[in-house]
Amino acid sequence: MNYAWDFGVVYSYVDYWIGGMGVTLAYAVGTVLGGLIIGVLCGMASLYRRRWVTLPIHIYVETFRCTPLLVQIVWFYFALPIILDVNLPAWLAAGLGLTLYMGSFATEIFRGGIISIDRGQWQAARALGMTSGELMRHVILPQAARRMVPPFVNQSVIQLKNTSLLYVVAVPDLMYTGSIVVADTFRPLEVYTSVAVMYFVMLYPLTQWAKRLEAQVDR
Repeated sequence: MNYAWDFGVVYSYVDYWIGGMGVTLAYAVGTVLGGLIIGVLCGMASLYRRRWVTLPIHIYVETFRCTPLLVQIVWFYFALPIILDVNLPAWLAAGLGLTLYMGSFATEIFRGGIISIDRGQWQAARALGMTSGELMRHVILPQAARRMVPPFVNQSVIQLKNTSLLYVVAVPDLMYTGSIVVADTFRPLEVYTSVAVMYFVMLYPLTQWAKRLEAQVDR
């Protein structure tokens, strides 16, 4: 192949890349935090033995876990405004889809971490006269948190990769910035190679951190 590589066109758009990376990281952090809040609330609520509480949570979790994120983002951008008769900007529709998607996985991570604690510890704490709040705060959550952190970090890494889907609704993230630069330069090989490298630089440290957390839990 006699292709002449030219990464100079990539360097000339450095301001664009910085802006795109900023948007990508902002969405990743914001949707992970939003998903964490949803996960804690729904995960705790799913432990109640009331079907009118657990059924809506189950429907929410399975709906978002069993449908593609790309479909969800497009649906929130094009379909939800029709249903609500409101105009949702792209950044809000995409953020809502990403947050609810993250929340569905965080709910299962949180719920799974709690129910993984041996039932004997629940019974022993109750035998000591602890209230439900004291049981959770002093016995269950400190142990469950160690088991929840590694899968949550792994899901957060996946969430950072998922932000690349924002480009379909023209949110100016890293991937969308790449498409703009390609349209200007007609250099897709250099541009998308650079995009891949930038994602790698952001994600590799997080994946190594997740591995260390998993090793600590397994000790």
